[in-house]
Order: sequence, then structure tokens, then C-alpha cells
Amino acid sequence: MSKHLTKRAEDYSKWYNELVVKADLAENSAVRGCMVIKPYGYAIWENMQAELDRMFKETGHENAYFPLFVPKSLFEAEEKNAEGFAKECAVVTHYRLQNDPDNEGKLRVDPEAKLEEELIVRPTSEAIIWSTYKKWIQSHRDLPLLINQWANVVRWEMRTRLFLRTAEFLWQEGHTAHATKAEAVFESKQMQDVYANFAENFMAMPVVKGAKSESERFAGAEATYTIEALMQDGKALQAGTSHFLGQNFAKAFDVKYTSKEGKQEYVWATSWGVSTRLIGGLIMTHSDDAGLVLPPKLAPIQVVIVPIYKGEEQLDAISERVNVFVKELRGKGVSVKFDTRDTMRPGAKFAEYELKGVPVRVAIGNRDLENGTVEVARRDTFEKQTINQIDLVEHVTKLLEEIQENLFTKALNYRDSHITEVNSFEEFKEVIENKGGFVSAHWDGTIETEDKIKELTKATIRCIANDAKKEDGICVFTGKPSIERVLFAKAY
Repeated sequence: MSKHLTKRAEDYSKWYNELVVKADLAENSAVRGCMVIKPYGYAIWENMQAELDRMFKETGHENAYFPLFVPKSLFEAEEKNAEGFAKECAVVTHYRLQNDPDNEGKLRVDPEAKLEEELIVRPTSEAIIWSTYKKWIQSHRDLPLLINQWANVVRWEMRTRLFLRTAEFLWQEGHTAHATKAEAVFESKQMQDVYANFAENFMAMPVVKGAKSESERFAGAEATYTIEALMQDGKALQAGTSHFLGQNFAKAFDVKYTSKEGKQEYVWATSWGVSTRLIGGLIMTHSDDAGLVLPPKLAPIQVVIVPIYKGEEQLDAISERVNVFVKELRGKGVSVKFDTRDTMRPGAKFAEYELKGVPVRVAIGNRDLENGTVEVARRDTFEKQTINQIDLVEHVTKLLEEIQENLFTKALNYRDSHITEVNSFEEFKEVIENKGGFVSAHWDGTIETEDKIKELTKATIRCIANDAKKEDGICVFTGKPSIERVLFAKAY
């Protein structure tokens, strides 16, 4: 199967698109710009969702659900937010269909069923949520309000790519309200840390934590904190964002609380989210020309066991032994599949699980039963070992930890070797065009310079890294004074 994949070096974009489909993760739907997430792809999302949900709840957040539709008047209440998303909005104008009198068997929109007020299909939920918070928040005793929702959103994208950019996608969005600015800033930075922890410790995807420049901020935010990852083609991926919203939404929706001193105060807000785009990031961080490579902590199947046999009698004998392994591994929290399908030869099964990125493959045949051995193969390095059956469970559990660590280390080495300091615009262009990755450069802090650099190179400021050293320098483009380096890159 993997032999039919385009090589990354030949056409990285084509390789990615083919891999998503051939590994059975997702496919384009009948609705333009939308995707069908298939069971194997959705299982990865469920694993991501489970870990993130646990992390959110450990930091005091609760889940709720808000409507898909946002009345236009609510949506436009916070002007910057409305303006920022206006071009991406899907709008509902009518509430009924009727038989088309001019085309038998067809339907048309009933012209008499126009809504009094248009409904926006949510591109993000700040408007509907903050109109609700006005009813929920009265006193300092109601704060902080820490809410998350798992939902779908619609952003009418013209150029789409499975998982990375689709008209509809799945995500979570946190929306919190606080009594003080300091609490809200702490919350937004805390959620940036949660996302970075998840990306590095579960996705095995190293990230840079930082703040967005003014022009790259979320519409309606006073500050946007981001985690930026680097894909194997040298392009950056914004993997998660957390926004300090100040009092903008509180003022737009008149959300006030009575303080301990009895004063009426506007609350302080944050919002934060990650989406199914993370699956795209997972694919592009680790996968190779043979197919998917999945970190064990998020793999739907961590271990697959393939029997090699002739006839039912041999299969029964192998199954009796394997069922013991399966029970022991599952007892240690390992997800195992014992593939007894008789419609595929073992070699075809090996190819399928290689393509699907299953971290560990175990093969066992009649001779292995006699010798008390099994063959264990790891997906990340393709190494194979023959080991004693009595060591299998311990060996596999350690191997899964090794693979997780190895994937992170490999990705980290790639990322670190693709952060390049430059001191002139000629160097800047050379690195962006030929090496790729993050370019660390001085910038004069103006939107005009940022826009001009983007126009000339297609590179944008990915972030001002949290750990960036303050150092005097001169902007690579204008020669004006600069106080720190920022990270530029081409990005998805």
C-alpha cells in the first residue's frame, strides 16, 4: 500500500493528501470544503479529546454546550470580532423549504419564510456565550466562571485541505470570566501551558510558546498566546491559541459583577481553543514515506498481533496463547488488536498496519509456539527483534515508552536545527527560500514592516517567544532599532 504513496521529497502536499485518504483517516464529503472523518481518524481525535478534557477539568473547567446559531445583532456587538470573521461567515436567512412549482419533485427556499433576523453559523462562540454570561454573572461569588465546550464551527474557507483547513471543523473552545485582569492573564497563559504540555507529552510534537504580534492576534483580543510547531517541510503550524480578551466582550454585552466592596465592575475575559487541525500536525510531524507514524499515547491501536498459520488447528493453538498476551497487555492499559482475518495474507496485514502507523507489531506463527518466541517490530525505526514470549508484555510496554520518547527527540532535533538567526534581509530571504523553518530576526515592531516582509517572502511572524532574550539590534528590513528577535516562518 505504501508503495503507492508519493514521496515527501517529491511533493510534500500530495504526500500528505494521499496519506490522509489511504490511511483511512478522512475523505472529502459531498459538501464542498467539508470532510468526513472516518472511524480511524476519529479514534485519534477521541484520544486527543480525552486527554485534553482531563487536563481542562484538572485546571477547574467544566463543559457546557451553546447553540450553533448566533443572531446577527449579537455577533456584531463586539466590532473587532465581527469584522475579523465577517468574510468567513455562513448565514441562515430562511427557515423553510417548499415544493418548487416550476420543477416537479424539487424543492426551493420558501420566499415567504425569511427570518426577521439572520442567524450566523458560529465561526466562534464568544458572542452567544457572552450574551449568556450576562445572565449567569451577578456577583463576585459567581467568579471565576470556567467553561469549555466541544463543538463544531464553520469558517467559509475557499482553499481547503483535510484536517488543516476545512469549512467545518471540530474543536474545543474555552470561555472564562474573571474578577481581575491578573486572573484573566494568568488563565490565558495557563491554558497555553496546558496546550504545550499536551503537544509535547502526548503528540510528541515540540512547540515554541510565545505571543502573537498585533496583526496576528485573534480578532477582539488584547493579547494572543500561541504554540507554534514545525512540520517536516519547514513550514510552521499554529497548533493552539489562548487569548486575553480584556474587558472588550464584557463591555459589548454589559457583563458586570458586584465586587466585595459593593461596586459594579466589568469582568475580564479569556478564550482558547485547539481543533482537528492537530491531527494534521500529528501526521506532518512524524509520518514518513511508508505512511503514518503515530505516537503511542494517541494511537488508536498501540499493538497489533498478526498470526501466521496454516489451517484452523494452528490458528486455534496460536489464539489460545495470544489471548493471554492480549489480556495482560490490556490489563496494563495497552490497546491491542489481534487480527485473525482470513481475507488477507500476513504480508498484506503488515503493510496495512505500517501505513496506519501502529507503533508495535507482533507476529507469531506455529514455529514460534514451539520455540516460545515472537517477532516484535517497531514502526518508528522498522527494527525487528525475536524475543521470548515470557518477556513480551514487559518488552512491549517499555517499547511503547521508548517510541514515544524517540519520536519527540527526533522532532525536537529537526526543529532545533531549523531555527536560524539572521542579521540581514538577504540572509532572511535565503533561509526562508532554501532551508525553511523558523527564522530568528530583529523586527522594528511595526505592522507596516511585518506586512511588507510577508508580501515579499510569504513569511509571517509566528510568535515573539516567551523565552526570547531582550537584546538591542536593528530590524532586518528597515534598519530601525529593535529590542528582541521574533520568529518568522512560512506557515499553514
